[in-house]
Amino acid sequence: MKESDHAERPDMPTRDRLLANDPLAFRVMNEIGIISQLGATLFERVMPDGMTLAQFTVLNRFVRIEGSSSPLELARAFQVTKGTMSSTLQRLEAHGWIMVRPDPADGRAKRVTITASGRRARAEALQALEPVTAELETVFGGRLDDALPFLAELRAYLDRRRDESDREA
Repeated sequence: MKESDHAERPDMPTRDRLLANDPLAFRVMNEIGIISQLGATLFERVMPDGMTLAQFTVLNRFVRIEGSSSPLELARAFQVTKGTMSSTLQRLEAHGWIMVRPDPADGRAKRVTITASGRRARAEALQALEPVTAELETVFGGRLDDALPFLAELRAYLDRRRDESDREA
């Protein structure tokens, strides 16, 4: 089916027919954005007491990308202000989930690492998410496996693009 054929389909909801003429890449990113909002709401409802989704995503990044990061690197990675990230890091540190230390290479800078307690907190959050993820896997099965390589490639591309923009700025 050609893209222009979508506008002719009376069985499509009106709003979808109207959006069908938008650029494909925009429609994909729009769907990802909506999924992000809906997923965030689902995840926030089951997070363990005292953990926000923002805190979980920072802990998750430390598990995914081993090693330490500076607050500025984290702010850039999450595309938030340094102040917003500093606030999140202060809360994580208060829970004992991260450790903030002076950067040995630059005494004015800080390095952040996840603690064993932070790894446990992330594992508890994943356990709390299990009913949600199990439901998604039941409903969508192997289609999640099919989608993951494309989504990972798109994320990597957007990461590189962000990094290039940061260097140009």
